[in-house]
Amino acid sequence: MYERHRRWSADGTWDRVFAAILADADAEGRIDWSMVSVDSTSCRAHQHAAGARRTAPRVRGKGARARPRQHRPDEGLGRSRGGLTCKIHLAGEGGRRPLALLITPGQWGDAPQLIPVMERIRVSRLCGGRPRTRPDHLGGDKAYSSRRNRRYLRRRQIKHTIPEPKNQRANRQRRGSRGGRPAGFDKTIYKRRNEVERTINALKNFRAVATRFDKRVYIFHGTVTVAAIRLWLGS
Repeated sequence: MYERHRRWSADGTWDRVFAAILADADAEGRIDWSMVSVDSTSCRAHQHAAGARRTAPRVRGKGARARPRQHRPDEGLGRSRGGLTCKIHLAGEGGRRPLALLITPGQWGDAPQLIPVMERIRVSRLCGGRPRTRPDHLGGDKAYSSRRNRRYLRRRQIKHTIPEPKNQRANRQRRGSRGGRPAGFDKTIYKRRNEVERTINALKNFRAVATRFDKRVYIFHGTVTVAAIRLWLGS
């Protein structure tokens, strides 16, 4: 069973199954495009997931100090305050189910991952035509506030509700007219951001998602994708 899961994670079978389920759900009108929110969650990595080689041979002998393990960033493992962790970046639709997933090392920030996550939203249409890639509205917390992200969303004509941190607001006001317009913020719409948090809670009900046991990132991505498929099939 695990060998099949590994193969299907490697050749993209789970991704294709997930894409087909999203296409069926969209054709049936079960995707709530009115509000898509982005968020992330950290997952502790089990000791079985920490299998990277050391960057230098281990020094043996009396008084020798062992070198810490250095993990490749493309394997989605990193050090943070919680120890060895990875992070799941998620775009969830209004019905509290995932639309796109991205795995990174645990210490990576949220703002740089907004665009990669948004680029993964691609729902095919069964009747033909271009896939749908844009929600009606996007919500995110202040960790996603950056000039780069806002320019990207405006260029794609995606309405968004992302609060502006105090330091960014003060810097914009100091620049005067060159600082641009204040970011629009609707508290009523922002309350719907809890939908993606509830989506993450549903994903982490799966033990293999809450704690990463997979050593390779492509296998863990397949594990999270299977959990997302089960959420859609159970809805």
